Amino acid sequence: MDNFKPVSFFVPTEPVGKGRPRVSTIGGHARMFTPKKTANYETLISMAAQQAMQGRELIAGPVLMELAIRVSVAASWSKKKTAEALAGVIKPTKKPDIDNILKAICDGINGIVFKDDVQITNVSMNKRFGETPGVSVRVVPLEGKPS
Repeated sequence: MDNFKPVSFFVPTEPVGKGRPRVSTIGGHARMFTPKKTANYETLISMAAQQAMQGRELIAGPVLMELAIRVSVAASWSKKKTAEALAGVIKPTKKPDIDNILKAICDGINGIVFKDDVQITNVSMNKRFGETPGVSVRVVPLEGKPS
């Protein structure tokens, strides 16, 4: 019954929002591509998710996705302002946007944790300042549990 246990992992780097696809022209043909920064971040997410799955089967049913996003404090901030930020008094209203981080995480774990991100029926997210930047991800199977 491993399939009803949540899958949890941490992506240890400054969070990156999903970048918009770019277009280039090669030989007169338009070609769309994912920005390198986004592609690298999604690869890091995939590696963390694969490690957490440890050969477990993909989750097949609906899931709850929980994200705890931690961004770093500006190095130029005073000790007082930094302490307030780390205590949660000051909230991060800077890029990346929380919804774009969700998109990057979802794309990074598609086909690794679950079959497709259409299975996400509930989402819980928060973005705060933290000493260690990164994203804690928890995917909870909802099949067979009361909603």
